[in-house]
Amino acid sequence: MRTTYMAKPGAVERNWYIVDATDHTVGRLASRVATILRGKNKPEYTPHVDTGDFVIIVNAEKVVFTGKKLTQKMYRRHSLHPGGLKEISAEGMLKSHPERILFSAIRGMLPKNTLGREQLTKLRVYKGTEHPHEAQQPVAIDL
Repeated sequence: MRTTYMAKPGAVERNWYIVDATDHTVGRLASRVATILRGKNKPEYTPHVDTGDFVIIVNAEKVVFTGKKLTQKMYRRHSLHPGGLKEISAEGMLKSHPERILFSAIRGMLPKNTLGREQLTKLRVYKGTEHPHEAQQPVAIDL
């Protein structure tokens, strides 16, 4: 009788990857990174266990939007007080906080539960080419 392999949380081997976001479309890059964070690119993927790897994204300010999204897409947040809705366009967000664009896109592609929040902690997004994770010896991958 064969049994399905189920990964144990302590036995998962995690790697570090670095991705250059230069000239990548936001959604396509986000979906590929979300797959790596979930561990779906590994043969030992188990839905209820965090089998994903760490991902470092650099050059977040050089990401590309298609169509009219740069001017029409709005990022919204609310302070939970009356009249507390804050809106900023994708163009404004790209100038002020480009790392938040990729972070929110990837967050939307992960599960909305405890496991998804745990997987999101393995994501690091940086504005320029510098990052403080050289000690982890990240492997550069081209998506």
